[in-house]
Amino acid sequence: MLSLLIWLPLFGAIVIGVYPKLSAARNFALSISSVTFLIALFLFFKFDPTISGVQMEEYLPWLQQIGLSYRLGIDGISLPLLALNSFLSWIVIYGSKSEIDRSRLYYALILVVSSVVAGAFVAQNLLLFILFYELELIPLYLLIAIWGGEKRTYAAMKFLIYTAISGFLILLGFFSLAWLSGSSSFDYTINLQSIGSIPLPTQVIILTIILVGFGIKTPLVPLHTWLPDVYVESSPSVAILLGGVLSKLGTYGFVRFGLQLMPDAWAELSPALGIIGTVSVLYGALTAIAQKDIKRMVAYSSIGHMGYVLVACAAGTKLSLIGAVGQMVSHGLILALLFYLVGVIETKVGTRDLDSLNGLLNPIRGLPLTSTLLIIGGMASAGIPGLVGFIAEFLVFQGSFTVFPILTLLCIIASGLTAVYFVILLNRTCFGKLDNATAYYPKVTWAEHTPALILVALIFFLGIQPSWLLKWSEPTTNSLVASLVESVDRQIVLQSPSLVARN
Repeated sequence: MLSLLIWLPLFGAIVIGVYPKLSAARNFALSISSVTFLIALFLFFKFDPTISGVQMEEYLPWLQQIGLSYRLGIDGISLPLLALNSFLSWIVIYGSKSEIDRSRLYYALILVVSSVVAGAFVAQNLLLFILFYELELIPLYLLIAIWGGEKRTYAAMKFLIYTAISGFLILLGFFSLAWLSGSSSFDYTINLQSIGSIPLPTQVIILTIILVGFGIKTPLVPLHTWLPDVYVESSPSVAILLGGVLSKLGTYGFVRFGLQLMPDAWAELSPALGIIGTVSVLYGALTAIAQKDIKRMVAYSSIGHMGYVLVACAAGTKLSLIGAVGQMVSHGLILALLFYLVGVIETKVGTRDLDSLNGLLNPIRGLPLTSTLLIIGGMASAGIPGLVGFIAEFLVFQGSFTVFPILTLLCIIASGLTAVYFVILLNRTCFGKLDNATAYYPKVTWAEHTPALILVALIFFLGIQPSWLLKWSEPTTNSLVASLVESVDRQIVLQSPSLVARN
């Protein structure tokens, strides 16, 4: 089942690429993506939510000389992200224009991205993970460079350089772990068991290197400078892939290869990580307020919402970690909705400039349904109760407050600032009077609205029934908290041997 999520989209991409008479590339890619999404949904029926460990493992010996094996598996962290990847890939293919230039290459590249991202989420070998992690670089570079905006070449090259540095740092950290622990294999479980042989100061250095790599991908301040240019110059569909799916590889790495793999070092770095996460949250919110381009505003808001995940992981409580998983999924859904609607507005109106947009909620000559969906997306991003963004942020705040009270309060203030910049966006975009001379916009068809309507329905459903999202991850996050508590207790014992002797 897990291999199908990897190889089926890749097979579809190869068929589209080598079969020149395949004129209906979009329909074929949509069929492949639909089957992949159904497989991801079927995993929920096979997954046992009471088990905290890895399930549905697959293993095949590969290059044993270098410690590389084809080992796959999922747990409560990777399962929701797998479903998110498959779902947003379907949304991207369905929502793309049927008359897009070089359509065969376009849809083949999207299927390749879906394939390698799924591989990264299920990989249980460190080298296999980094292989999938790096493979997404080329297809996304091409998607940005070919179908992007005016500065697409600059943005694509910037993405290529930053992503390459990210992968190099992570690979350096993985090699250091295997070398210093004396392990001949890069299998995750083997390294998890041997990590204790590495001195704690060395673990901290290695973890710092790995976290910088994943921090670039997320991205976090001050490693974020590639994001605004890349998101803005990408087409709306590619921006959905970048923000909704690719950024989750960074936060997934924090949990999988930071907190879970090196809990001792994570406990040492957690206060600093909490501060970095809070700075990212505040920076993203404050910078978004100053933007005039609505796409750039949404891009900066993404930095802030990813900062919540790091704060939650740094706190390391049961509520904060389950909230971190919820925030990853909710952010992917909400950001996909916002980027898709921004693309619709730009296509119909011809601009993304807040100073030029107004009155789109006009029921006769405006874009009333598009504007209504945009309002819902802004409310979800601001954490309005009843929507999926609220429950994720609430759990993050409640779980983090006991550990980082001041940082959590600052994050709550930033959440209020989120409401400020979305009120600015909605007030200037949706309300006001239309220009009678120019405001005769093409109507948005129901087919064009379908992806946004599906996303809105899911945002409402998971906001009202959050257990459908969170119950799969709770045993795994509880296990992570237990390992983190054991790590803290172990450090206390090591630092107070005389106290232990007296007891």
